[in-house]
Amino acid sequence: MGGVLMAITVRTVKRPERTFATEIYLIEILRGLGITFRHLFVNLFRHAMKAVGLKGFGPGSVTIQYPEDPAVFGKRARTRHRLLKRDDGAPRCTACLLCETICPAKCIHITAENAPDVRVEKRAKSFDIDLGLCVFCGYCVEACPVDAIHMDANEVEISAYSRKDMIWDMPELLGDKPKQASRPSWP
Repeated sequence: MGGVLMAITVRTVKRPERTFATEIYLIEILRGLGITFRHLFVNLFRHAMKAVGLKGFGPGSVTIQYPEDPAVFGKRARTRHRLLKRDDGAPRCTACLLCETICPAKCIHITAENAPDVRVEKRAKSFDIDLGLCVFCGYCVEACPVDAIHMDANEVEISAYSRKDMIWDMPELLGDKPKQASRPSWP
């Protein structure tokens, strides 16, 4: 086996000398302040030109007046989850556990049970989603073979006083029971 041995050549690189200015990051601090002040003055100039009536200078900073003017979401926006029902009113979920398996945040927990209906092998005894952990990626919607879960509830104001209140169970996801936020226990 007449192989050729190859050697690695080592090359030493001389680092630039560290001076007092590089040690205290003075140049980098001044560069960052320059960028900040440039953005400040450009936005001030654009707003002043817009106030005078000149519109050809591009948009300045945009402030959204959130509670008064709620944001409009597109049709494909992923908002809060909801479970769908079959024609007979039962949940469409067959407890196949695909959504629980594919979830990267591991925020979906399903307990399966045998269904009394002979056409359906299993059903979900409990279906919980921890919206405090959810990253709203939409993988659960894509993985569902029976189209039982959607993320089109158009509800984005999901808040609670405790982590326990961020866990939504099956009646809340089906829309049968509205979510009641508990009040904090402090005075």
